[in-house]
Amino acid sequence: MDLNADLGEGFGTWQLGDDDALLSLVTSANVACGFHGGDPPTMRRVCEQAARRGVAVGAQVGYRDLAGFGRRHIAYDFAELRDEVIYQLGALDAFCRLFRARVRYLKPHGALYHAAMSDEKEAAALVAAVNEYDHRLPLLCQPGSVLAQLAVGAGLRVVAEGFADRGYLPNGTLVPRN
Repeated sequence: MDLNADLGEGFGTWQLGDDDALLSLVTSANVACGFHGGDPPTMRRVCEQAARRGVAVGAQVGYRDLAGFGRRHIAYDFAELRDEVIYQLGALDAFCRLFRARVRYLKPHGALYHAAMSDEKEAAALVAAVNEYDHRLPLLCQPGSVLAQLAVGAGLRVVAEGFADRGYLPNGTLVPRN
């Protein structure tokens, strides 16, 4: 079993959570890539500490929504969303490489996560981004989701996840935060 947490979501002088403490507990870290949270110094610090501790780094990609913490849906066309995901993957991977590591998986964040669970266009953009960037990267997502189905159909590996800190509806989707 893999225990992961969302890390690196602070930016500038604003810190969210205790990344260093969590890195001593988790086996993988979903690291914010700058669009919903995170900034270059934070990404670098988390990647360095994860590499030192043997923690796998995953790219937690989201909508370009720093003010809304990635929790607001943004309508993108397919190509723009695909390219924004590739951009985020590349940025985080660059910091991983400084410490002889690499991004090990992709996990969407917030509103993008929820949209890709049921919206074929959003899911297809994520699948295309992974296929073009590195088809060996697994996608971390809810089992049975549109994202999981499209990823498997494209020959990508899917890692099913569950949330210990969230409630679920009878259909298996997450209870909305509101």
